[in-house]
Amino acid sequence: MNWDYEYDVVVVGSGNGALTSALCAHDGGAKTLVIEKSDQFGGTSATSGGGVWIPNNRYAKAENVDDSDQDARDYINSVSPKGKINEDLIETYIIEGPRMIDYLHENSIVKYRNLSYYPDYFPDNPGGKGGNRSMEPEPISGTKLGNDLAKLREQHPQTAFTMGPINMNFTQVEGQLLLGALPGWKSLFAKLITKYIFDIPMRFKWGWKDRRLTMGNAGVARLILSLKDRDVDLWIDTGMTDLIENKGKVIGIKANKYGSEINIKANKGVILASGGFEKDQNLREQYLPQPTNSDWSAGNIYNTGDALKVALKLGADTHQMDTGWWSTVMKVPNQEKGWLSMVDKSMPGNYTVNKNGERFSNESQNYVSFVDDMFKQYAEGNPCAPCYMIFDSNFRKNRPCGPLLQGTMQPDSSVPKEWWTPSFLSKADTLEKLAEIVGIDPRGLLKTQAKVNKFSKTGKDLDLKRGDSVYDRYYGDPSVTPNPCLASLDKGPFYCMVLYPGEMGTAGGLVIDVNARVLKADGVAIPGLYACGNCTTALLPKYPGPGSTLGPAMTFGYLAAKHITGTNF
Repeated sequence: MNWDYEYDVVVVGSGNGALTSALCAHDGGAKTLVIEKSDQFGGTSATSGGGVWIPNNRYAKAENVDDSDQDARDYINSVSPKGKINEDLIETYIIEGPRMIDYLHENSIVKYRNLSYYPDYFPDNPGGKGGNRSMEPEPISGTKLGNDLAKLREQHPQTAFTMGPINMNFTQVEGQLLLGALPGWKSLFAKLITKYIFDIPMRFKWGWKDRRLTMGNAGVARLILSLKDRDVDLWIDTGMTDLIENKGKVIGIKANKYGSEINIKANKGVILASGGFEKDQNLREQYLPQPTNSDWSAGNIYNTGDALKVALKLGADTHQMDTGWWSTVMKVPNQEKGWLSMVDKSMPGNYTVNKNGERFSNESQNYVSFVDDMFKQYAEGNPCAPCYMIFDSNFRKNRPCGPLLQGTMQPDSSVPKEWWTPSFLSKADTLEKLAEIVGIDPRGLLKTQAKVNKFSKTGKDLDLKRGDSVYDRYYGDPSVTPNPCLASLDKGPFYCMVLYPGEMGTAGGLVIDVNARVLKADGVAIPGLYACGNCTTALLPKYPGPGSTLGPAMTFGYLAAKHITGTNF
């Protein structure tokens, strides 16, 4: 074989899992390379909220929280579909996840903050908690990256304040106030926007970029800076095209670097961490529930199942290929990715209906479970995909909805004309007229209006229990009583936002063992091949809490590096 480059470990991808594995492989003594096929680092991780769900992590322990490994086991088992999870992997995650965070905290500039009040997604289940299991990255100045700031994939616009050229970042804690327009949001917004606008040096050099990196950008930036401190090679515009094996062992990869075909030797192993297959429509049609469309995905546009495709050639086993990290999405005209609808759908004053004008699921429950309901009911004949978020002028005036800022900041007259389309945003003086424009049953919608108005007065959703859960109320408005998730729908004009069953990424993929080695169907590991993140089968398919993808990705990236290098950090 004619090798163009030689390393000990080659990492394919540049999200949190990939970068964690690269950092730990280097620290284990391996000459390491990270390749990214696009022109920016970070993958889906960089555009995400950056949350990492790991029970009993060091930041929670520092606040003396009430938690234990047994509580974590009980909780994960209580929410996980029977037969879907691997008990050995779960136990490994519970024990090794906190150790991974300890290692990064003590040996790099990767630092997190405890999210004290962000609850598990099923907090009332055995072992569930009302907070202290998820972390978010400490904000960091993007200028520390120097010119490499341009190589950092930008936050998804829904995880930043965007208006015209303005693109201001905020943390998850700040986002709870700002996105929900909760009490205190105005003073917080004034503080953040003032500091952002008057950062004159940043304006001159970087235009409207925000110096303060938060959420997913902060997590990826901290990992990249830690790798740069170690002089680890990170290449962009380098896409893996195939694995190279000899007598069944993976010994390197074929890649396309700036348009040239190259062979890269990996003396100790290849770690696949290049995301899922959400942007490959053929794979979606083959595996995912219907209806499915790559245009509805909010994931990284470069995630086309590369790791899955090359590993299948070597007989790799797969699991849970029909699952995704679901969320309803809005298809904003002229935007290439779906806009996730999470916080807005949970706030009081809007209700989500099907073509018959009927509600079908609790709008304030966690986003993965809501879309699970959509798929299940759609398969049974319920016309709920797409579905329709209905709200009135009170909601429109006071709360943002997707890219649509609250009316006090963005009146209807300043909404882009191309947004006013039945496939995205509609408006009418009456609910009957709105139903006609959108194409839903007006009689059903009026019946729903009468029901939800009654529920908002009593504070009890008798149909779908909206607002009963601690999680439901996290994205509610405490100033709304008697239920922070319920408000009446009665003041015209009325509005409709169309929601599609989309996702942040696919959740099925390659089967791995406790050392992150890729397995064949007979359970035998493929020598030299490792994987972590969304190219592997979901460790936590029910999405038990905020950061249930990044936590496992980073943990098994860490474990892959330990096994490859034979190091016990």
